Amino acid sequence: MRVVLQRVAHASVTIEGQQEAAIGQGLLILLGIEDADTREDILWLSRKITNLRIFNDEAGVMNRSLLEIDGEALVVSQFTLHANTKKGNRPSYIRASKPGIAIPMYEDFKQQLSSDLGKRVGAGVFGADMKVELLNDGPVTIFMDTKNKDL
Repeated sequence: MRVVLQRVAHASVTIEGQQEAAIGQGLLILLGIEDADTREDILWLSRKITNLRIFNDEAGVMNRSLLEIDGEALVVSQFTLHANTKKGNRPSYIRASKPGIAIPMYEDFKQQLSSDLGKRVGAGVFGADMKVELLNDGPVTIFMDTKNKDL
């Protein structure tokens, strides 16, 4: 699994002109799934995200987690995180999982994140044409890949 985390003051997802989900302070999580991903990837990633100390404390130092600030999360599926741009000018998405595998993993990730966070998690709709709005706070943007946990 690959994610791009963006610390936000607020974020929302709109589909066909209707707001699907919105959050205040917290994290916008762009999630890419590949066939090699497992339940262990979901568990590791969810716990890492909820405990990652990237929110400011009283001294203005990034020392607080999403849990500590009682922040919110918005999860958006994004198969393009598995783009391969090695050849030519048109990216290949062959590593991105097809819906039959990706949708259950996406749903499981949202459920696990909600459980670890102790609150409902906002989300886009898998495969939909989504318009994502955000006010990046910092800006703070972090990339993680469960296949590179040691980095």
